[in-house]
Amino acid sequence: MTSPSTEVPILESCIPLPLDEARLLEVVEKAKDWAIMHGAAMRSKADFNPDALQFAPFILTPSSFPRKEFEKAVALQTTLNELMHSVAHDEEFLRDTLKYTIKVDAFTGSLFEIYETVLKEGISQPCSLALLRSDYLANFLESNAIKQVEINTIASSFGGISTFMTPMHSYILKELGQMNKLVNLPENRALSGLCDAMVEAWKIQDRPKAVILFVIEDVTYNICDQRFHEFYIRETYPFVQVIRRTLTQIFNGGKLGPDGELLIDGQEVTVIYFRAGYEPGHYYGPNEWSARLLMERSKAIKCPSIQYHLAGTKKVQQALAKPGILKRFIADDHKIDTIKEIFTGLYPLDKNEEGDEAVRRALENPERYVLKPQREGGGNNVYGEDIPGALEKMNDDERSAWILMERIFPPLSKGYMVRPGGKMPPEIVNLVSELGIFGAIIGTKDNVVYNKQVGHMLRTKLSSANEGGVAAGLGALDSPYLID
Repeated sequence: MTSPSTEVPILESCIPLPLDEARLLEVVEKAKDWAIMHGAAMRSKADFNPDALQFAPFILTPSSFPRKEFEKAVALQTTLNELMHSVAHDEEFLRDTLKYTIKVDAFTGSLFEIYETVLKEGISQPCSLALLRSDYLANFLESNAIKQVEINTIASSFGGISTFMTPMHSYILKELGQMNKLVNLPENRALSGLCDAMVEAWKIQDRPKAVILFVIEDVTYNICDQRFHEFYIRETYPFVQVIRRTLTQIFNGGKLGPDGELLIDGQEVTVIYFRAGYEPGHYYGPNEWSARLLMERSKAIKCPSIQYHLAGTKKVQQALAKPGILKRFIADDHKIDTIKEIFTGLYPLDKNEEGDEAVRRALENPERYVLKPQREGGGNNVYGEDIPGALEKMNDDERSAWILMERIFPPLSKGYMVRPGGKMPPEIVNLVSELGIFGAIIGTKDNVVYNKQVGHMLRTKLSSANEGGVAAGLGALDSPYLID
């Protein structure tokens, strides 16, 4: 990803590169084995076998990231948690912001139908648990200041595996005789932080025999990331049981008890953690949608609740960037200013004067923008020269389901990307890193009882790749090496 007119700076590497080939081959083999033996691994999509794992793609040595910007992102997370909590509980704002989107985007429309149903019936469980991840790129056009790419309110992944990337990189740096560099690897407790919040929500219900439900896909490729959450909870809180079910299984085995409690195969559930349900492909038909509605109607604390899911849509992200809107949710002017600093330009594409102006901008300078739909999970955005063609194919209604975002131009770093079946020895490549900061917040509309920043992750991709999802096969796991 390069700027249209400016030479892209390259951040100083963690260690001198290139490595001697014999040493490189040796340390790559050690790193691969470390990854598999410590669970930095996934199931293969290309050659799926439920009995086998392969290491997750990774960057051999940690990638440089500006220390000041990392610390800014960490410090900001509890404020972003507050913001998203307020947004999720503002019915008028969600309704107004999504009014056009729900007409043209069937998936968001179906989610909104569930929201309206439970509003009409009366929300059974006013308390929500949110495990959020705010994603950033440094922007070299603004002295490497971080800019928010998006904030995830459902299935915010890689808290589990990312926790093991720092110890893995510590091991590799020691093997390379670079022990003095370890001081610049920030501690990462994402796994324990996310799980502790789930158990905190479980405790609020005060139902000692109730379980935590993980809602999962039919086939889970990113199995370690999910299971580590389950194993941590079972080891640290042995009295808390975790069960895993697909939406289809929840439809077949789920019902509401006499007091609105959620029963799955006879077991009471008090916390629901969604690792599926964020894209249309997870809903095969009415049964899966019925399962989602059943859970929303229940007294279980949802992560996320339906209103939190809606708050994570790109359309809401774009609306929050409008002048003056943050005052609706945050009273403190200093907090508002710190949030505004991380926003990049976000524009609606509705059929009106503002939307037409955004289309004109995109057609005049497509390389400066990204088109983003209401989708999670990666691989859905449209970039640069592909934007004019995509816009021309859309009718006026379809446009409303997308937003236009100013493209962020991150600095490059250099390193070795190690992938299963990849070329050996790996070559030095140009890389771009995206930082994710995890947050956890629990509360009702008017009373927040828990609000923490709980860890981080770094996903790194080839600079030539637009998308960077590890689960989607386009990026690699990494950890930040902080530089001044």
